[in-house]
Amino acid sequence: MNFFSISDIENLTHIKAHTLRIWEQRYGLCGGKRKDSMHRYYDGEDLKQILRIAWLYHHGYKISQIAYLSAEEIKNKALGLTESAGSYDIYLNRLLESSIDLDTRSFEENFIEAISAFGFENTMIQIGFPFLKKLGMFWLTGNVIPAQEHFASAIITQKICVAIDQLPLVSPASKKRRVLLFTPVGEYHEIPLLFMKYLLKKNGVPHTYMGRALSNDVLASYCYHHPITEFYFHLITNLTHSDVNTYIQQLASTFIGKKIYCSGYSCQAINDPPPNVQVLQSNEELMEFAS
Repeated sequence: MNFFSISDIENLTHIKAHTLRIWEQRYGLCGGKRKDSMHRYYDGEDLKQILRIAWLYHHGYKISQIAYLSAEEIKNKALGLTESAGSYDIYLNRLLESSIDLDTRSFEENFIEAISAFGFENTMIQIGFPFLKKLGMFWLTGNVIPAQEHFASAIITQKICVAIDQLPLVSPASKKRRVLLFTPVGEYHEIPLLFMKYLLKKNGVPHTYMGRALSNDVLASYCYHHPITEFYFHLITNLTHSDVNTYIQQLASTFIGKKIYCSGYSCQAINDPPPNVQVLQSNEELMEFAS
């Protein structure tokens, strides 16, 4: 079982620890548990209930109103069980709860329901990626077991692969573009790369998916034998703590005649990119690239 401090709860809910203490004193909410030393701590069930309360609070409910609700009523409202399930946030909340519990059936049911309501692309952009970002906050607290992250990522990866396989094959001669998809050495997050593969295939753009953690030598070997016009990679982690600017300069100088596109959190640190490098920073830019 994982335990969380009040600072962890503050980071995960964006509600100040001082406010949480006031809610506990005044309304008996968000109290958590106490050790023999009287230090406050929270377990997984406490976290789920506080996330529900925080969701209601951030969506216009006054804390005095929430305090009069039963635990079941709070759960139903926060998870949209008694209301129209038309909100992206409701599904994000449900996926978080399913991940905390490692509940495969609940996770898959809610993900499939979201796809049915919003379509695959909107589900990924508006729910899937924000959910993964939120789940990443648990890593920052040091209180999430690897199984929870792998659990959610594996299911989402499976759903993307199914969506890719359902698309028609791309004709190699259909366009002049040919994109090579990869992640650099040290980057093992594959979901954003798979989603770009889905978008390119849907739009009929010829591409080659090379997968995770590729060195420049492997890229050069492939390009020697196959015509490639563009590279695309997504970078979340920091290349095992190497400098992203050094990497991008090396990549750009190695493949002078190729256009290089990149996205992801760590790419925000790229300063003064070379002429053949473009950092895609918004969903709109990603979608434009994929078209």
